[in-house]
Amino acid sequence: MKRAAAEARGREAERRAAWWLRLNGWRILGERLRVAACEVALVARRGRIVVFSAVTWRERPEDLDLAIDQYRLRRVAAAAEMLASRFARPQDDIRIDVMRLAPGRLPRHLVDVWQP
Repeated sequence: MKRAAAEARGREAERRAAWWLRLNGWRILGERLRVAACEVALVARRGRIVVFSAVTWRERPEDLDLAIDQYRLRRVAAAAEMLASRFARPQDDIRIDVMRLAPGRLPRHLVDVWQP
């Protein structure tokens, strides 16, 4: 039951993150895209920018800073590299973002968090 509850919380966090991005002018291109390297929670476009985003949810806002580390970012970046040809055009800028969510708080959108 614990795993199912975590899965439901994750899906809800991704739904809220997508909603937040849409409100800020992004078009959602894909959700929960899995490749061998990892899963990308959201792919979004605004103009010539394509974002591959991880989404984190924690019950306590103070735990959000520890929710994603360099190892996980590296895996999201590897997945984005595999998926880029499906979503990005040659002239597009591609970046890795993180959406952090906690109960009672607005989503926090961290921009361009991956610098290899």
